[in-house]
Amino acid sequence: MDFEIIPVTKFHQNCTLLMCKKTKKAAVVDPGGEIDHILVTVGKHGVSLEKILLTHGHIDHVGGAKTLANQLNLPIEGPHIEDRAWLQMLSTQSEMFSFPPTQGFSPDRWLAQGDQISFGEITLDVYHCPGHTPGHVVFFHPQSKLALVGDVLFKGSIGRTDFPRGNYEDLVRSIREKLFPLGDEVQFVPGHGSMSTFGVEQETNPFVGKNI
Repeated sequence: MDFEIIPVTKFHQNCTLLMCKKTKKAAVVDPGGEIDHILVTVGKHGVSLEKILLTHGHIDHVGGAKTLANQLNLPIEGPHIEDRAWLQMLSTQSEMFSFPPTQGFSPDRWLAQGDQISFGEITLDVYHCPGHTPGHVVFFHPQSKLALVGDVLFKGSIGRTDFPRGNYEDLVRSIREKLFPLGDEVQFVPGHGSMSTFGVEQETNPFVGKNI
């Protein structure tokens, strides 16, 4: 599996294009906005989008999802149903954070712990990782040792838990009990900022490292 990170929106949110090398099919994770920019990247790689994947319901991660889905007739998968309220509040979120007007929607498929997602010949495992939001999910490709973690974990930090229904204890538990056991060598794409590995974060992260 190949991938390219595409920073979008004024929050520099890491939208990620995932590509099956054999079939040239692709999925886009968290298209928060700037759809034209995303489609230029898709065209550059000569792949065709098969579906849209969402880690959670915050505007900077989902603001362009429905527009892209309607434009290319794509299904939207994720997040977990516990983020239904966030997706239904998108018009409020867009106004609050000065994003283009966005209407609430429901995905074609809600995801849960243990689900799998496929595109081309790629299969991703789904982990429900609440804390930043109650319905946050993480996508993991074991063969590539790559995780798409949204706003759960960052290089040297963790996701905010001061939003409605955020929970610090749940977030720490999600990281330590679901993500770190996937392996020290696993690279992850966070929702913002630079990539890291679970091993590095276990050793150095001041919020969830071994010495905390």
